[in-house]
Amino acid sequence: MSVQVIPASPFGTLLGYAPGGIAIYSSDYASINPQDYPDDTAFRSYLGREYMGYKWQCVEFARRYLYLNYGLVFTDVAMAYEIFSLRFLRQVINDAIVPLQAFPNGSQQAPHAGALLIWQQGGEFQHTGHVAIITEVLADKVRIAEQNVIHVPLPSGQQWTRELALTVTENGYCLQDSFDDTEILGWMIQTAPNQYSLPQPITTAEKMGIHPASLVDRGQFKANWLNPHDPLQQAYISAMHGHCINRGSPYRYFSISESAEHELVRATNELHLMYLHATDKVLKDDQLLSRFNIPKILWPRLRLSWQNRRYETITGRLDFCMDERGLKVYEYNADSASCHAETGAILPLWAAQAGLQLGTDPGANLLDNLVDCWKHSKAPAFVHLMQDNASEENYHTLFMQQALTQAGFQSKIIHGLEGLQWDAYGRLVDDENRQVRCVWKTWAWETVLEQMRQEYEEGDIALPIRTGHPQNKMRLIDVLLRPEVMVFEPLWTLIPSNKAILPVLWSLFPGHRYLLAAEFEVNEQLQQSGYARKPIAGRCGDNIKLVGHTEQVLDRTDGRFAEQDNIYQQLWCLPKVADLYLQVCTFTVGGHYGGACLRGDSSRVITGDSDLQPLRILADCDFAQD
Repeated sequence: MSVQVIPASPFGTLLGYAPGGIAIYSSDYASINPQDYPDDTAFRSYLGREYMGYKWQCVEFARRYLYLNYGLVFTDVAMAYEIFSLRFLRQVINDAIVPLQAFPNGSQQAPHAGALLIWQQGGEFQHTGHVAIITEVLADKVRIAEQNVIHVPLPSGQQWTRELALTVTENGYCLQDSFDDTEILGWMIQTAPNQYSLPQPITTAEKMGIHPASLVDRGQFKANWLNPHDPLQQAYISAMHGHCINRGSPYRYFSISESAEHELVRATNELHLMYLHATDKVLKDDQLLSRFNIPKILWPRLRLSWQNRRYETITGRLDFCMDERGLKVYEYNADSASCHAETGAILPLWAAQAGLQLGTDPGANLLDNLVDCWKHSKAPAFVHLMQDNASEENYHTLFMQQALTQAGFQSKIIHGLEGLQWDAYGRLVDDENRQVRCVWKTWAWETVLEQMRQEYEEGDIALPIRTGHPQNKMRLIDVLLRPEVMVFEPLWTLIPSNKAILPVLWSLFPGHRYLLAAEFEVNEQLQQSGYARKPIAGRCGDNIKLVGHTEQVLDRTDGRFAEQDNIYQQLWCLPKVADLYLQVCTFTVGGHYGGACLRGDSSRVITGDSDLQPLRILADCDFAQD
């Protein structure tokens, strides 16, 4: 007798429901109509503005299940099996960090309903691994719900996709998959650590290095290779004074391992939440907030910005030291980060011109991620892009305008304050009489504070914002601090961008694997380790002093922040590779990892003039042989 095979339901077909009424969809990719999913962003699943994952994969279902039933989500991961490395969830309503613990298959910690079940990569789940939700625990089996395993409708009323055998002995609880070529890593439970929980895994030292490499010189870069008819590329050519990627050889590049990139993803997502947690702490404590040198008259507006923060941020940049010692964050440029255009537009053109196909580009998805973030932001249909007149800001702004255009927004670039004025009613308008309601800016908020300090006097009853002037003179504070103008990045990003956040972070997460010790004063520990003296509101590596454990000054930079208060951060020098000190940077987009780039300098301090270096991600096996 022949067995009837039920054909897979088309991609996106509703197959049934898990407990809590959570829909399960078919992910039969073979049935996709390319016209319905023309690009990467079409596959992204959202509930409101909250990102769930890629349609209709296992990770998307697991995150959506936790979100709808518990108000929690886990951060982005490159592959499903990497969830087993996480140790926290995010509470969506307030971005609070909730502990999550992993227990190996065979553990004495019993699985329970609502737990995440994680598979290693391999077999049926080759390359990606798998995640499901345990929905019931019975005496000899568990029931699970998942996506991307079955593609046919569930029987009416059935709220699970598969049953897995459960064996309970005095040694623990062991689950057996219904596939014979897979490995169940274990389950994850929202609880504090206990005697059975696994420590967070650490990427081995040999996978955390940065390797130099060179292309074969076939004359790829002897002729001009950028397109001067493209406005962004022409702006880049003008800023760089030619068709070049940096001041070194165009044939040199660097590589990191796939495991190192995964570590960067985890660190970026976790640190973003840690910085948010520290920001909340500062804004609830006047004594802490006073250390940030922000005029008191701005504090209520600052706290209101924080209260309304949901979906009002686009992108920032975290700066890391990464080498065989591990991964340490220096700071978070949450306010006015740069390097996006080079990473997302210029370096891919360099790789194409070079004919480099080895590995992958860590900035390949940056533009798509920005497009998607704008689509799900609170921005209105028209955005004014305000930039300073620095040459690198020309191409940086054009890159962001490209993201806005692809996201379906209209926009206009404003150089300086050119063309901005007040209309007869005192409203802020541009030179086409269009009211300014939403601004993306390249200026740091510290520039606004500098103007405020010149205008503000203790005892003023309101912010010194003009609504008109006899000569129609406009100031930055008249634009960015107007209540009716939404600004990206918002005012509260002053706090995580200010280096006074670093001692606060260290006090909240002492000894954290990604943090360096930081204090408001030099203590004995910092004297023994050496330290970096940093101005709290400095930018571009200005006014930094590196002091060794013998009080020897290793390096220092000058700049315009000499009058600022300082913090002191544990000395952790950048690795020197092929005559350059290298710093890895990652971009946050909507609070998630959005890509990475590499900056290098002959000095130990990376500054605004430091070059970007081409970077590739190699599979671990290729990296080991590199």
